[in-house]
Amino acid sequence: MNSLKKFFQDIAQYPSAIFGMIVVISLVSLAVYAVVSIPYSEAIRLWRGGEEVWYQNPKNVPPAWFNYFTVKDLPESFAVKSGEEGFTKEVIPGEQNTSTINFSYPIEFNYDDYPQEILLYFTTTFEAKQPFVSIYLNTPDGREIRISDFGVSRKQTFRFSQDEKLVRRLKGVPAMKGLFSVPESDPLTPLKGTYELVINGLTFEQGSDINAELVFHGQLFGIAGTDHARRDLSVALLWGAPIALAFGLLAAAGTSVLTMIIAAIGTWYGGWVDELINGITEVNLVLPFLPILIMIGTFVDRSIWTILGATIALSIFTGSIKTYRAIFMQVKESTYIEAAKAYGASDGRVIFKYLIPRMIPLLLPTLVSAVASYVFLEASLAVLGLGDPVLPTWGKIVNDAFTNGALYKGYYYWILEPAVLLMITGLGFAGLGFALDRIFNPRLRGV
Repeated sequence: MNSLKKFFQDIAQYPSAIFGMIVVISLVSLAVYAVVSIPYSEAIRLWRGGEEVWYQNPKNVPPAWFNYFTVKDLPESFAVKSGEEGFTKEVIPGEQNTSTINFSYPIEFNYDDYPQEILLYFTTTFEAKQPFVSIYLNTPDGREIRISDFGVSRKQTFRFSQDEKLVRRLKGVPAMKGLFSVPESDPLTPLKGTYELVINGLTFEQGSDINAELVFHGQLFGIAGTDHARRDLSVALLWGAPIALAFGLLAAAGTSVLTMIIAAIGTWYGGWVDELINGITEVNLVLPFLPILIMIGTFVDRSIWTILGATIALSIFTGSIKTYRAIFMQVKESTYIEAAKAYGASDGRVIFKYLIPRMIPLLLPTLVSAVASYVFLEASLAVLGLGDPVLPTWGKIVNDAFTNGALYKGYYYWILEPAVLLMITGLGFAGLGFALDRIFNPRLRGV
């Protein structure tokens, strides 16, 4: 307990360490929240599910908090089903097995721009006679605009902007502007206030029913916005945290620990074992690390486990082995090592009980600092199009953004959100690693 207390007292002396610990704790909390709130199977479904999953989302829109930084107040997206709060459904039985089903939903529109689209998804039950619906929109200034009338199949989608009759009734003005503008305004000006969507349905058979879902595609969506495929970017931003941390920690821990063990074995046994390890290290130092990973991702497999295994394999025999070897050579000549050999300690006991533990203070700062570099490595491969094709990651978001011209089209949020998370992750682990290096290495404390 005293050692732990002393450690945290040393940490508190370095602002970079405090910042780093806050970042690491925040990232771990975000990762745990992502895994608990969105299970892996659900995350994959939401990210790769297709139109049946993303139909409620508008295309290429910034997050809802974007309104805090714009002059115009942009409309936010929402979706509501009949029977849910605000979307009332009233069934009135009639004669000869007919029924009247009325829906109404108030739409608060206090924005300075127009929505992208309004959609109605109808689900009906009937045997032979299709139900019939009439759709109206009551405006804040007391007008009633007839939207459309049609028979409804078992599953049918009605898009306001694609109804040619509605556009003609609006005198050729695009549907969203014609419905939400001040009449006769020039230029067109949004009419603010409470609108009411009214759907009057009629069924002709006993047991026949109508249900509706209203989807309002605004110009903002959720906490992270959407991409070109209508996917909610918050899914990839949340799940990018556990994937990045898992890849970074496994790669850093695997590389650091295996490098230290190999260096200790080579130093202790010496002879041809040491020469073999040094030879492999010298060959590996001249191999192009990133091009080899690109080749593996291109010709072998892009699975994150394959890339992780290749990363660890290529990172074991690096210059760190020579650093550890130089230190182990000094430790090997220590008196307590001689004492251990005198009382008959085995080679394995000497290596794992006496040599390696002396390197733990040097290992921890190196391991923590290495996490950031491996997180950036995984993101870099994803940006190059070599990331895992299944997993939603920060690098995959950036790759999709560049592929679909986000910078040219002004969708800056699409790139900035994952980029900021990557930068914060790098700064957090780097700051903590540098502080740990100063704590465990007294000669660096004055630097």
